[in-house]
Formats: sequence, structure tokens, C-alpha cells
Amino acid sequence: MDKVAIFVDVQNVYYTVRQQFQRHFNYNTFWAQVTKDRELVGAYAYAIDKGDAKQQNFQQILRRIGFEVKLKNFIQRRDGSAKGDWDVGITLDMMEVAPTADVLVLVSGDGDFAMLLDRIRDRHDKIVEVYGVRALTAEALIDSAHRYYPIGGELLL
Repeated sequence: MDKVAIFVDVQNVYYTVRQQFQRHFNYNTFWAQVTKDRELVGAYAYAIDKGDAKQQNFQQILRRIGFEVKLKNFIQRRDGSAKGDWDVGITLDMMEVAPTADVLVLVSGDGDFAMLLDRIRDRHDKIVEVYGVRALTAEALIDSAHRYYPIGGELLL
């Protein structure tokens, strides 16, 4: 039985699914697919904390499914722009967990992760899978994955 670790870029999947389908990602169906016949060694959901009740309820749902929810404060800059990504945190966690898993699953379309997946494959000889919205997933990320699964169909609510 393969050992699997899951890493979800919550903001990326939320906005790309909403933009492409005007729907939401089905975390329960995703969880069932990814963990079927696999031993879970870790599941992490990376989100931005704006402190609102709706977001906190969603985070509780993720915890009930089985995710460890990691939060980062939303930063509003003086010029009106905002910052709140987890790229470095996801990278560090994937590198740390890689030795304990056979398969690492990333849910994101962010092409910045392509180098990370290449490094995990080369240094740790692990299988990497990516789930993302096809039209909004970087080609470099798809090319870096052993398996790419486009989000659609039953992965949508």
C-alpha cells in the first residue's frame, strides 16, 4: 500500500475553480479518490486567515475531513494590494514530508511549484501527482508531475 501525503493550496483551488466553473471544489470526493487503497501520512490545507466566520466554518470542515489546516494572516498593503500566499510553506513541508511518502499530491495550478516537483522526483525518487483546473494550470507544473488530474466533474460541487 502506497503512503500518500496531500498538500492543498486552498486559495489557488478556490479561485481557479470559481473562475473556470463558478462552483466549488469537492474536498470529500477528492479525499476519497486520493486516499483510496493508500496509507495517509499527512494531509495539509494551506489557507489565508481573514478572520471571518464563513472562512472559519470552512476550515473546520477541512479539519473534519482530516486535513491539518495551516493559516497565514492576510496582509493588506498600504497601496491597496494584498499578499497571502503559501508557496514557501508548501515547499518546505513537501520537502520535509517527501522521505516518508511514496506519493505526494499537490492541489494547485501554480507553475512556481514545477521546480519543487522536479526536485522531489530527482532527490527523493517519489511519485508526484497534481490536481488543478486544466485551463488555469501552468504547463510546467503539468510536465513536472508523474500524473496530472484535471479538476472537473465529480470534483466539483
